[in-house]
Amino acid sequence: MIHAQITIINKLGLHARAAAKLVGVTGKHACQIEIGSEGKMVDAKSIMSVMLLAAAQGTVLDLKVNGEGAQQAFDDVTQLVNNFFDEGE
Repeated sequence: MIHAQITIINKLGLHARAAAKLVGVTGKHACQIEIGSEGKMVDAKSIMSVMLLAAAQGTVLDLKVNGEGAQQAFDDVTQLVNNFFDEGE
């Protein structure tokens, strides 16, 4: 299992479009991917669950990835977050 913290750095936070991009990335992987904070973890492949996190810019989230292909999934998710969800800011 890979467990790390990620910070939402894009200006609008984890809004609908960013959440959809995250779910698009996580859905490509067979492994289990969870994201959340303060002990509340949700399935990162569920758009509704991800949006309910209401993670604004600067929010620190826990990311847990477990199963076959976990490292690639982790790398893909962190790259998306670090690239501002491909929104430029």
